[in-house]
Amino acid sequence: MEETLPLAVVFAALAGAGALAGLMAGLLGIGGGVVMVPALYYVGGVIGVADVHRMHLAVGTSLAIIVVTSVVSSIAHWRRGAVDSTILRTYGPGVLAGVAIGTVIAAWVAGTVLTVVFAVCALMVSTNMLRGDGFRTLGPNMPGAAGSASLGLTTGVVSTMAGIGGGAMTVAILTLYSVRIHLAVGTAAVVGILVSVPATVGFALIGWRVAELPPGSLGYVNLVAFAAMAPLTALMAPLGARLAHRLPARGLARIFALFLGAAALNMLWSLRG
Repeated sequence: MEETLPLAVVFAALAGAGALAGLMAGLLGIGGGVVMVPALYYVGGVIGVADVHRMHLAVGTSLAIIVVTSVVSSIAHWRRGAVDSTILRTYGPGVLAGVAIGTVIAAWVAGTVLTVVFAVCALMVSTNMLRGDGFRTLGPNMPGAAGSASLGLTTGVVSTMAGIGGGAMTVAILTLYSVRIHLAVGTAAVVGILVSVPATVGFALIGWRVAELPPGSLGYVNLVAFAAMAPLTALMAPLGARLAHRLPARGLARIFALFLGAAALNMLWSLRG
């Protein structure tokens, strides 16, 4: 295994990515996976992880860290009354079912098609939210129990495959159904827990017998990278949550839209070649 960067530099880079992911988790209700997955994927290449396992290891490790960011962020938003438990009761079960399906698919599919679908949808939502005359919605309220569960199912499948925790999709979906942005961000943080906990277990199990993984790997979850990133994500998430509640709703919506659009473009760019 030939390294092209000193381990101290790799560790520092992961820590920096973890800090940014934590800030984004608190500010936007996302788990930070769109920051962590590319960082972990790059580091996997630096330390010589086989290409066939790099993305799975990046996704699994990202999901494990999202457990931490989602819990810390959820607590911060819950204390500010920014979590809608009514939405969670209908949306949440679909998310859990989607995680189970997404984990099974991830055991034998690369997930490229789902990545493209998510990225294209994310760009559409981002463009909609950046409209100068205000973004359009699909209705004044969330759909009924079956509709909400279906949306949750889609969120669980795609988020598990992409290793993004479900927050970005949840904020986008809730705002499309007229949920105010601060409440959408807080509720999405809790959805991150529903996605990341079972998905982390699933990625650890499907990678359990894989021999070509770096030291400290528990299946497709690398504990060394987790130790480098998780503490700073936990430290920065409450700061992001405090900042979110000081920003006006329109400003926060624009920040989320720009972030979502940039993340979508990054995901499409990563598929080149």
